[in-house]
This record gives sequence, C-alpha cells and structure tokens, in this order.
Amino acid sequence: MMSNLLTAIISLFLLSLGATLVITPLIKGLANRCQCLDAPSTRKVHCTPMPRLGGVAIYLGVLVAFGYYQIFPDPTVSIVFHKPYILWLLLGSSLIFMLGLYDDVRGLSPVFKFGIQVVAAIIAFYGGIRIVKFELPWGQTIYFQDSSLFITIFWFLLVINAINLIDGLDGLAAGVGIFASLTLTVTGLMSEQTAVPMMLAALAGACMGFLRYNFNPASIFMGDSGSYFLGYMLAALSIPGTMKSEATVAILIPIIALGVPLMDTLLAPLRRFIVGKKLFQPDRNHIHHRLLQLGLSHRSAVLVIYAATVVLGLIAIIGIHTKKSYSEIFLLLLGLILFLAVRKLGYLEYFAVDKIFGYLRDVTDALGLKKDRRTFLGRQIAIKEAQTPDAMWQAIVDAMALVDIDCAEIHLKGNGINIDWFSSFNWCKSPGSPIAGETTNCVLSLTLPLVNHQNHGMLHVRKDLGRSPLGQHTLRRIEQLRRSVVDRLSQFEKDAQRVPAGAYQPLRNFSILSAADSGQPVGAMDAAPAHAFQRPVGRSGRAAVSQ
Repeated sequence: MMSNLLTAIISLFLLSLGATLVITPLIKGLANRCQCLDAPSTRKVHCTPMPRLGGVAIYLGVLVAFGYYQIFPDPTVSIVFHKPYILWLLLGSSLIFMLGLYDDVRGLSPVFKFGIQVVAAIIAFYGGIRIVKFELPWGQTIYFQDSSLFITIFWFLLVINAINLIDGLDGLAAGVGIFASLTLTVTGLMSEQTAVPMMLAALAGACMGFLRYNFNPASIFMGDSGSYFLGYMLAALSIPGTMKSEATVAILIPIIALGVPLMDTLLAPLRRFIVGKKLFQPDRNHIHHRLLQLGLSHRSAVLVIYAATVVLGLIAIIGIHTKKSYSEIFLLLLGLILFLAVRKLGYLEYFAVDKIFGYLRDVTDALGLKKDRRTFLGRQIAIKEAQTPDAMWQAIVDAMALVDIDCAEIHLKGNGINIDWFSSFNWCKSPGSPIAGETTNCVLSLTLPLVNHQNHGMLHVRKDLGRSPLGQHTLRRIEQLRRSVVDRLSQFEKDAQRVPAGAYQPLRNFSILSAADSGQPVGAMDAAPAHAFQRPVGRSGRAAVSQ
C-alpha cells in the first residue's frame, strides 16, 4: 500500500511539473498580447513590465495532473476523488483563483478581495476543512466550538496573504511553496494521510514547473491568481494533513513549515502600527527587502529564504517525533531562532527591549504606580487646594524643585481676582541661574500660556542642562503643573466673583531671600546664598521682608 502511494505521489508530482513546463510559455505569450503586465513601481524591484498571469499555469498544472487520472483511473489516486471535502476544496480554490485572475487583469479594491477571501474560507469550512482543536505543549487541548469558524477563516486569510506578500522577488513565492508543500507531504505521510500528500505533491510539481520561468531573472510572475491559489491550497491542505498526528506540536507543523511568510505577514502590521502608519499600507520593509538592504543580491536573498524554509521544514518533521516532555525545549529553541532572525533583519528597532521598557515606564507613570509621580501628584493637589495665590506659588516652587527646575516665573493678569495686573512670582535656586540674566548654550527655556477659557498669564521655566540632564518625565510634569495652576486660577476667579468688592486689598509683590520660606529642605532646593522668591502681601497687608 505504501509503495503504491509513493508511486502515485511521484507520478502526480511529475505530471503537474511537466504540464506547467508546457503551459507557462503559452500563458506568457497570452499575457504579453493582452498587456496583462506588472508595471514597475517604487516598492517593486523589477525595472521593466512583466507578464503576471503565471498563476494560470500553476492552477492548470494541478488540474491536468488529476485530470489525467480521471481519464486513466488508478485505484490509489481515486482515493482523492472519494474524499468528501475535495469538491469543496476545488470550488473554494477556483473561486480564489478567479478572484486573483480578475485582480491581475482589471484590478479590485482591497475590501472586495478581502470579502471574497472570507467567502472562500467559509466554503472550505462547510466542506469539512476546519480547525477544531489546538494542543498546547504541556499536554492540554483547547477545543474550538463556536469559534472554530472564525479560527479557520483567520488561518486561511493569514496564509493566503502571507504567500501574496512574500511574492516580491523572482522565484520567492514559488520556491517557498515547493518546500512547504514537500514538508507537509512528508508530515502527511507520517501521520498516515493518503489524499492530502497526493494533492500537495501535485501542487509542489506545479510550483517547480513554474519556477523554471520565474527564478531570477524571471520572465513571468505568478500574480495574485497564483499567490492566492497557492496560499489557499496550503492553508486548506495543512489542516486535514495534521489532524491525525498525536504529536503535541501537530497543529504547529504547518505554522513552522510556513514560518517565513507567516512571520513576514505578522510583523508587517505590527511595525507599521508602531511607527504610526496604516496597518495595510505597502512598504519596502518586508523580509526580502531587508535582505537586499543588508547587501545581498536578488538571487542570494531568495536562496537565503529558501534555506530558512528548508530548515523550518526539517524542524517541523522532527517535531512530529518530539516527546511531550521535550516539547517545551523544542519550542524554546524555535523561539530563539525566531528572535535571532528578527534581530539579524533589523526589526528590533521596532520591537527593541528598551522601547518596550520605556513604554511600560510611561504606562506606570500615567497610572501613578511610580513613587515620584505620586509625590508630584501631591504637589498638584497642594496647588489646587491653595487658599491664596501666596500658598499656590509656594506649592509651585515645591513642585519645580522636585523636578529639578532651576528657575520659574509667573506673570499674572488678574482678570478680576484679588491679584494686581502684571503681578509676578519668580524663584531661582541660585543667583547664577539662567533666569538671572546669564545665557548658555545648554539652557531649556519654556514659556507656557496659562489659558483655558481666558488668559490668566504666562509661566516661564528654565533649566540649565549643563548642570543636570532633562529627566524622562520632566516636560510631562511641567504640563501637568500648568494645568493644575490654570485650574486653581480659574477657581480664584470664581471665588472672587462671590466676594463683595473691597473686602480684600490688592496683592503686592515683595521678595524673600530665604530658602526655608519656600517650605523645602535646604538640601532638596540646592540652597545657596540667595533664593529670589517674590510673593504678594497677605490679607493682613503685612510684608514679612521688604524689597
């Protein structure tokens, strides 16, 4: 039985190979006459228009191989025709092929293409090609019941578009299709499948026949008709091909075998999201583009991806014999290989650990989990609870010292509250600070308007960056402080409207030359000879220190 199956597999492979070798030149001539050409663009590597109907040759090559055994029946190959899901697979693959062919000739919108891909996946699902479970490395099994349809659709969309995206260099998608098909053929035989290995063998033969004309320098492209058909067949045949395996990593076998295109497809939207681009916007940062940027030639880049696909295929085959007790180690090694590949390709600039930690630091700061954020929040609360502008300014000084600001100054416009127009508050850590008139090339100077529904004045902040660098959250703290001050000034205005006119005298400015009056320990304020701190007269009208 096994010898007959192997003979049938080899025969189907050779038949589809020969048919595609004959059909491809005919399709190339037809594409040239019909002007079905792939024009060069900034994100493509070819420089001249190229026929793009090669998918027709791949599709017909598979049909010819099985059509031969319809004319000349064989007991072993007839097993394929008796499988209930084959008719549904033929229907879904033909639909997806026609979708790609129409897109190659006329062009279709992404939304429409996506919709038809979903329909083709649903056809396969209702034909019995579905993902129903997932075995975890440590032995447990997750069964998909109501979600089986959505998981199956996701798998089809992922593989179809993975093959489509990787079809960016001569011979790349066809070569990856060959090695992935052969890997799944072997794993299917090892899991005692019959129909699936034969169909995969025919698909591999068609891809190899087409590769004769598609390898660099290519004379024809497979186009969307070929990449969609190839992706659909791989997605469909990888599901029943692994269902009978008892290995813990059985469902991971097609994922590993298709590792390169799947990784490229999953990384693409992630890296675009991180840099603020549209998730499905085309770019030149796919894996094959990265290899070209590393200095590899067109052909060398393709051979490197071939090699990676072969290695992953061997890993998938070895995975079938992996004992459950060693499956965690198996997956750990696979994850290490993935990490090294991502690092070598330069994708860590998008997913670098320091960026991840920086993002986590920002999140913990926003949530108030960090101590310095909570301490600064206490200063903000002190500002909002201040009963007088004097107390508000003292809380501002405390906050400025906390974030290591050298000098701060506020000019208020009054707006009817108990403060003179052009009243000012200013403070410096030392007389030599930039606010005292000295200028350096390393001074951060900010002027922020205290504005909400009206203008309350201006806040001026300066920091000598030569003395100490800018903290990670300093600018964020200053903005948080500004908002608290604006809220407090707005409340002062509302309070003043409820107080009879003349109840309080206007506030005047005077100076305090003692650091202790700011309410901060001398060490924390870098207290030196003099701290300029202007504040208004209190309600009693008594000045603590004259100007």
